Amino acid sequence: MPSDTSPAGTPLQGMDSQEIIRKCRDFLEQTYYAELLERSRKGEHSITLTFSDLAKFDPALGDALLDHPEEILKALEVSLNEFELPTKPAKFAFRFQTLPDSAKIMIRHIRSEHLSKLLWTEGVVRQKSDVRPQVSTARFECPSCGSVISIIQLDLQFKEPYKCSCGRKGKFRLLSKELNDCQNIVLEEVPEQLDGGEQPKRMNVFLKNDLVSPMTEKRTNPGSRILVVGQVKEVPIIHKSGGQSTRFDLLIEANNVLPIEEDFMDITISPEELAEIKKLSTDPKIYERMAGSLAPSIYGHERIKEALVLQLLGGVRKSREDGVVTRGDMHILLIGDPGAAKSQMLRRVAHVAPKARYVTGKGASGAGLSASVVKDEFLQGWSLEAGALVLANKGLCCIDELDKMSKEDSWSMHEALEQQTVTISKANIQATLRAETTVLAAANPKFGRFDPYETVANQIDLPPTLINRFDLIFPIKDVPDPQRDNKMAAFVLRLHQNTVQTPDIETKLLRKYVAYARQHMRPVLSDGAVEELREYYIKMRSSGSAERGHRSIPISARQLEGLVRISEATAKLRLSDTVTRKDAKKAVELLDFCLRQVALDEETGTIDIDRISSDVPASQRNKIMSVKEAIAELEAKVGKIVPLEDVAKASAEKGVGDAEFDEIIEKLKRAGDVWEPRNGFVSRI
Repeated sequence: MPSDTSPAGTPLQGMDSQEIIRKCRDFLEQTYYAELLERSRKGEHSITLTFSDLAKFDPALGDALLDHPEEILKALEVSLNEFELPTKPAKFAFRFQTLPDSAKIMIRHIRSEHLSKLLWTEGVVRQKSDVRPQVSTARFECPSCGSVISIIQLDLQFKEPYKCSCGRKGKFRLLSKELNDCQNIVLEEVPEQLDGGEQPKRMNVFLKNDLVSPMTEKRTNPGSRILVVGQVKEVPIIHKSGGQSTRFDLLIEANNVLPIEEDFMDITISPEELAEIKKLSTDPKIYERMAGSLAPSIYGHERIKEALVLQLLGGVRKSREDGVVTRGDMHILLIGDPGAAKSQMLRRVAHVAPKARYVTGKGASGAGLSASVVKDEFLQGWSLEAGALVLANKGLCCIDELDKMSKEDSWSMHEALEQQTVTISKANIQATLRAETTVLAAANPKFGRFDPYETVANQIDLPPTLINRFDLIFPIKDVPDPQRDNKMAAFVLRLHQNTVQTPDIETKLLRKYVAYARQHMRPVLSDGAVEELREYYIKMRSSGSAERGHRSIPISARQLEGLVRISEATAKLRLSDTVTRKDAKKAVELLDFCLRQVALDEETGTIDIDRISSDVPASQRNKIMSVKEAIAELEAKVGKIVPLEDVAKASAEKGVGDAEFDEIIEKLKRAGDVWEPRNGFVSRI
């Protein structure tokens, strides 16, 4: 049977162009007429159609759309002229969503057979160009006969008419050109779809018109995970000599771009789910239930699981009029022996949080975490490529093996953890990127396993400035205990025997619960909560041991801000708008639990925050001060050069032992405070 031709001349079996246009008009009239009127009234230039609606109306038309999208989209545009609309835009776009699974393709599987077919793929936006105008159609006038010739501009080079109908060749006069806003993004495959050692492939995606409007542009920010519906097009490769290559490049001309649910703020909650969330929030054991459901396949660690639930909820971000912003994100550090399920907890939290990145120590560099400047092949020049902390903006970044990172690389995290921005100034690019990211990190102790005879603080092999930015630090010790070991062995073996482990609260509901709390709850501190936090802060500050007038600092203002964040997260867990005294007590209990494990000074029996926030604890610093005072006093008596023996005696009277004295003198020499003019004598610099 001979086939008729479509509007653009491609065979569509059994249909002529008028029939296709009529079917398109009937489809729009029956299904989308009301929405078309509304969009036209608002002055919008596009409408999103659902593929299943078209396939139900006419299966042949649905198949034709997948095989010959240009023709069907043109027919839809032509059929629009037959409607009486309030305002008729010059250019109206029809965007499609929910294409069938048969039209799904991975970027690595795109071949020449897919050219000009309508497909959909998903990926992560890696780079994004500026929005720039591009010529789509140009109109030329023939100087001889005056006829007007329209040329559609599809290639990279601007095309002019070769010959007029009157037979004239040569230069034609340009009357007008139609410009469209265009933008190029680079889409990278999603890591979950890859096998083994496969490197994620990239594809250029071409966006135009309303897909680059300021409202829709937010969807395509670097780091966003998107679903692209579009046609695969070939792009000619031009050699430096000016000739065209036999090879062609590929790009996807986007018909529609849809964000994949990523941010907590983007998650939609149905009325049925909302009713379930409200019911769950009234449960008096909600705290225990959520902690148990977060990592049901990990035995014990109840306090850590509670803290991780609160971390997912987070505190309230506050922007003040003077421009100071207080972060609402809680950062947690887990330090533990090997095999303590740290990585498993990180993996599970990354699975529950919708926008999460998982990186590991040796596999991450400072540039990979913050941002880097790369040579841009497609747009020429340099472009900014965001790192993991920026890509996880408004989400969660899990950093495993933090202690295996080099010191220089871990320094790049300082600004992102506290100021929640990443500032870069390289290759003439000065930029500040937002990194409102919650960080959950895991590390091993200095010698791989905790030494029971050494303090925990001395075994944390991380820069003190970095440790101090974490709100909660949990040491996980693997100590043999027959009763606990018996329970754990039974739990682990039962887990291997029965692989199906259903949590008390399903992961989907847990995620929706956290999303609802983050979207709608901004709890405010009550007077009772303020009083409770103030009392704890003052009690801790005054409990520092006084040694020769130098007090140890048990807690600083940074820990007080951490307490506020934990209290707000506890109130969010109950879906409450007010932080009560009970919430504040829970926060105090959690912080006190951490401080007693990592910041306890064994010499004085008090908590000393300097154990984790600086290299030298208060008790050690006081002894250094005592030795320096002894040197200064003897200098006044005997002159500039002081015998070490006399300094040792004077220091012993101030409570400094012989072994400590030798260590302190070495420290002072290295710091450049004293020097040894001759053996057995010291002098201040």
